[in-house]
Amino acid sequence: MSAVSFREAYRGDATAVATLARRTFTDTFGYLYAPDDLEIFLARHTPRAWAAEIADPAFAVRLVEADGSLVGYAKLGPPSLPFTPPAGAIELRQFYLLDGWQGVGLAPKLMDWAIGEARARGMRALYLSVFVDNHRARRFYLKRGFVEVGPYAFMVGNHADEDIVMRLDL
Repeated sequence: MSAVSFREAYRGDATAVATLARRTFTDTFGYLYAPDDLEIFLARHTPRAWAAEIADPAFAVRLVEADGSLVGYAKLGPPSLPFTPPAGAIELRQFYLLDGWQGVGLAPKLMDWAIGEARARGMRALYLSVFVDNHRARRFYLKRGFVEVGPYAFMVGNHADEDIVMRLDL
């Protein structure tokens, strides 16, 4: 196995992270959508948008590298779900590993970082949303102590997916 390392993102990573974000979403879910809807969704993953979030202290982005190439990432940020969570909440907005890097023990380490970072920021709850048919991810989150809160219409272009909001009390 390649040498794997974890590190915080910095502004200079914005282009590589934007590329990885587009690739991981497309590899995981792209087959579900019409090309126009997928492109509308992916258009928000620009280097400029990523640079702004990486520089914003309200966000935290952790990268996974293997032999100098990005193979995964997690992003925490202010809740953006369609409801107002209680004070002291943060959202795990993205959590992705490339296909070849899933199931090799990296996801638990990345989740440990997300939970630890949320606690270090004094948060009392960590929220996320997960596609209803992403059974592997749902099992992973349940094993980590997340509970299902309710459904959420996650928009990809003009297409509404059914996601499930989950919460972990910290």
